[in-house]
Amino acid sequence: MSGVMILATYGRCVSLPIDIDEIITRLEKEYAEKRTALMHVSLNRDPFLILISCILSLRTKDEVTAPASRRLFELAKTPQEMIELDSGEIERAIYPVGFYRRKTSQIQEISRELIERYDSKVPDEIDELLKFKGVGRKTANIVITMAFNKAGIAVDTHVHRISNRLGLVSTKNPHETEFALSKVLPEKYWIPFNDLLVMHGQTICAPISPRCSICPIIEFCEKVGVTTSR
Repeated sequence: MSGVMILATYGRCVSLPIDIDEIITRLEKEYAEKRTALMHVSLNRDPFLILISCILSLRTKDEVTAPASRRLFELAKTPQEMIELDSGEIERAIYPVGFYRRKTSQIQEISRELIERYDSKVPDEIDELLKFKGVGRKTANIVITMAFNKAGIAVDTHVHRISNRLGLVSTKNPHETEFALSKVLPEKYWIPFNDLLVMHGQTICAPISPRCSICPIIEFCEKVGVTTSR
């Protein structure tokens, strides 16, 4: 989709000259050799492992999430195996992820609910996933896209910030951004969009003083809200 893009605000749309195809192409080239922690876990498309990895990743850096996930999954890879672990075993495996004690409780509760209500199978519908403790729209969208290859746009702080900074959307929070992006982003890009913007946010498009001088998509960026850059 080249030429004029529709900028989605929460409740209205305006025209914006931007080449979303070229943006995606350049980001895919820039990060061809890079993977997020969740991308590594999602390679086998196991819904349970992806769901638990999402819980671990909340407010935690990838370099902490990835080894924590590996340690935990060496002990348990199914809901049944997970509930057979005591709290201390899970806590020791996932430390030092953020809020590791709270996440241990969430993991145990989710595992029990999966066994009792879903025959140990992770549901593939957002509304069902949102019923689990600690699961929000971002996590639910990651599960349905990475595990089930269903259409969805996972929006975290990176996706929200960069989408607004580029001028793709004009929104106040990730919830608004998800629905605004669904109006302007071609569906074929919904699944990779999260991974690409997360990697871009981690390496170049930082919250404060982004590295605009080396950004591969700077010519398409409105730099909304950027006061200083490198």
